Amino acid sequence: MEEFAEKAGFFRTRLTAWHAANPRPLPWKDEPDPYFIWLSEVILQQTRVDQGWAYYERFRRDFPTVQDLAAASEDQVLKAWQGLGYYTRARNLHRAAGIIAGQYGGRFPRSYPEILALPGIGPYSAAAIASFAFGLPYAVLDGNVFRVLSRFLGLDTPIDSSEGKKQFQEISAYFLDKERPGAYNQAIMDFGATCCTPRRPACAGCPLMTECRALAEDKVDQYPVKSKKIERRTRYFNYLVVRFGDQVLIRQRLGKDIWQRLYEFPMVESESLPETADALFGWPWFEGRKPAPDAVSLPFSQALTHQTIVAVFWEWRLPGEPKGIIAPVQAVNRKNLSNFAFPKIIDLFLENKSLNLFSNHQNQD
Repeated sequence: MEEFAEKAGFFRTRLTAWHAANPRPLPWKDEPDPYFIWLSEVILQQTRVDQGWAYYERFRRDFPTVQDLAAASEDQVLKAWQGLGYYTRARNLHRAAGIIAGQYGGRFPRSYPEILALPGIGPYSAAAIASFAFGLPYAVLDGNVFRVLSRFLGLDTPIDSSEGKKQFQEISAYFLDKERPGAYNQAIMDFGATCCTPRRPACAGCPLMTECRALAEDKVDQYPVKSKKIERRTRYFNYLVVRFGDQVLIRQRLGKDIWQRLYEFPMVESESLPETADALFGWPWFEGRKPAPDAVSLPFSQALTHQTIVAVFWEWRLPGEPKGIIAPVQAVNRKNLSNFAFPKIIDLFLENKSLNLFSNHQNQD
């Protein structure tokens, strides 16, 4: 690391001065309560600030203390999280709240190892919480930091390799301002988010431009380097919107697939989108019949990290209560659907109201 000694001093000085002159007001900045710092870090994992802001305010309102969060049901937490994606974060948040309330008496753990041991907390989040809440000298390493350091130093080691992760972790720790770790961590994250951005970075006004290796070599757009390309598969979901009177069938997703413990309409997955409803039968509610659906939606899609979900909603109105409803399938009033946490793709359908689900068909049922 000695070869970076002069650059590290320049980097810290210029970065600190830039941050002082370019404050980025956010509701969790300068927050003294580690519980709220933790909330913001979990919400902002894999989420843009402009999207996560409202969720942060909602969680502060609905769960003002860690004891309140621990006492809530998982369904309540998932409902508050609805639309934010990556629902494992919400489940881990709830589990960790239970640990903090139970094992620590509601006081957030104060050491890096204890913070890191909480469900859903990785090295980056643990470093952020430890430095912001307790002033502990741990450097954050997220996408912004990878990008800023790789460009500044001209490092072409793939950041998604074991070698790259180790190298950047050592460098980020070396560059850290040990006297003011929280301020430094906030500065480098804000710098990456607003100045040294992935596309069209503001190089002309960059405080680091005189020493930036990538800028000097005209390779800014080539950093950071990644060795792996995400391969995304497409899956086709056929949702059966089965109505009778004011009731509609839903079920909770169990197992180890995506969207665990969220709710959905009963679903048939297919290799492609079927042209007719014939491939969707076999459920006991239809009692061996193959009635034509009352309506079929246009496809909805949602891109996840490793897969794209394409969904079509098929709606049937049955004359009476169907037989063969077995848990986790249940019948609920249409007006109460907003009480359940659904995946984003079902939210899109419910907001679109493209079928008859919200229409009044009581006289026809």
